[in-house]
Amino acid sequence: MQPSSHYAVCRGYEIHYTAWGRADAPVVIAWHGLARTGRDMDPLAAHLADRYRVICPDTLGRGLSEWSRRPDEEYTLRFYASLAADLFAELGIGQAHWIGTSMGGAIGMVCASGLFEPRLKGAIRSLLLNDNAPELAEVALERIKAYAGSPPEFATVAELEAFFRQVYAPYGWLSDAQWRLLTESSLRRLPNGRVTPHYDPAMVRQFTQHENDYRIWEHYDALDVPVLCLRGAESDLVLPETVARMRGRGPGVHGNLRVVEVAGCGHAPALNVPGQWALVDDFLAQVPAPAV
Repeated sequence: MQPSSHYAVCRGYEIHYTAWGRADAPVVIAWHGLARTGRDMDPLAAHLADRYRVICPDTLGRGLSEWSRRPDEEYTLRFYASLAADLFAELGIGQAHWIGTSMGGAIGMVCASGLFEPRLKGAIRSLLLNDNAPELAEVALERIKAYAGSPPEFATVAELEAFFRQVYAPYGWLSDAQWRLLTESSLRRLPNGRVTPHYDPAMVRQFTQHENDYRIWEHYDALDVPVLCLRGAESDLVLPETVARMRGRGPGVHGNLRVVEVAGCGHAPALNVPGQWALVDDFLAQVPAPAV
């Protein structure tokens, strides 16, 4: 099955998303990581599309979505939550499961809490955090600050793919076709003809202007939905001690948290192989049906 490509106006910006599955099926929002695009979710969305309507947005400043006109103010979790609320309204989504990789998981957490965006309170049926937590390791955040604001450029697509294969090795195994898709779906050509990753370098201001934007324990503690945290066993972003804290508060106290370590991956599992799909399938299947 192939996705359809769409655009919605959210908070005055044109936001791109791909849609998979039947329009009347239960909805899954699959939201990508910091410097990536919604096309990263293609393998998972294709797997789920016979049972769910899967919506995969490009975040503001990424992929085919517009770039922010006010980067210091809008590359924040609060603004991303408002974009998500507008997207739900635009598509007529009442409730949805949320699967978020890295930044996409943080956006899902603040949406599900309803603290930033009351319109979404009760709209998130379940939350899958793919190598994301209410607090991220400082060493890893410093690494992100160092590379995200200055994306490299290359003469050829093949060189960019080689770069992606190196920096995203922690994703785990990808086929040659998946590496090529990852590359081709997240590049743009510069005026000089060279190629570079397809995102706005100013998005790094989320870290330089809002240093504590990813410290979201208050939102985690407010969650009242089932939560699955998939931690890459070699992740340097989500530390074991952070997971231990998660078990002792919020959903962890109320029996709504499940944590699974994904072997052979760091930050973050690519959600592209049957073993990882099975974890997603099992989690979604156990979420109670919405009240009629």
